[in-house]
Amino acid sequence: MTSITARVDAITALDTAWRGARPPVPRSVKIELTARCDLQCFFCATGYKLRDKADIDWDLLTRLLKEMREAGVEEIGLFYLGESMLYPKLAEAIRFAKHECGYPYVFLTTNGRLAKPEKVRACMEAGLDSLKFSINAADPEQYKQVTRVDAFDKVLANLKAARGVRDEVLAATGHRCGLYASSILYDGEQQERMAATVAEIVPYVDEHYYLPLYNQAGFTAGAHGTKPVAGNIGRVGALREPLPCWAVFTEGHVTYDGKLSACCFDHDGRFDMGDLMTTSFTDAWHSEAFTALRAAHLKKDVTGTVCERCIAYQQGEA
Repeated sequence: MTSITARVDAITALDTAWRGARPPVPRSVKIELTARCDLQCFFCATGYKLRDKADIDWDLLTRLLKEMREAGVEEIGLFYLGESMLYPKLAEAIRFAKHECGYPYVFLTTNGRLAKPEKVRACMEAGLDSLKFSINAADPEQYKQVTRVDAFDKVLANLKAARGVRDEVLAATGHRCGLYASSILYDGEQQERMAATVAEIVPYVDEHYYLPLYNQAGFTAGAHGTKPVAGNIGRVGALREPLPCWAVFTEGHVTYDGKLSACCFDHDGRFDMGDLMTTSFTDAWHSEAFTALRAAHLKKDVTGTVCERCIAYQQGEA
């Protein structure tokens, strides 16, 4: 089984084939089943409610999943900015993507609070290939400070239970869902506290890795005294330059209301590159707006574009 970091690195590497203003259809797309989230993390702008929060229409979801697979998309993430465990037909969406559309790799990231064993089992039995827990606090008190919700023990219990569920599903069906965890790499004392929690969860997952603290298109820069990085520079251990940003070229992002976004963190809709309610995925991927934005990235000058605020943040320190 290909490790999750190998898959992440393959997308963020921005190979020559994708370094063009009109690149091929991306190998990977994340589609938002819901924009709702049950946490309000300080490092995420979702809690600011800068756009409507609702669930994707089932007919739209199935149409887009079919269309993107036919266009050549190979990896489908059934999440974007919301928490997909809130979506009532999550297992059905996984089954449709895997068995009706034939995606080789269906993946999901969760904050873990609602990832109870029975829900995880349904997802894995439906064909989920990868489940990643985001673990970004060291203890119950810090978890409440970070997320404004008291659920640290529940999240860790759900992660540990997921390992048992995964092994049971593997034994019963032969299908193996990768189980992973990621954490934000904080500074100083906070990171030292995180290390103990990471050591506790590592025995239950196939792989754990760290991510830098993103400024999320400039929305969360400096929150709680933190120093986020400029752009999306990938994962710790395989960091990329902020320009050109790989996400503009190699990964698609679809909001619950059918917009193709140019950004991993489009919290207010300003990165809209095409309306998939009226435009095909391929046409939106090669839209005039998207082509112009990529050209600016290739020139390493996004001044005056929607990416300016994100890239400009601490660019000299990134």
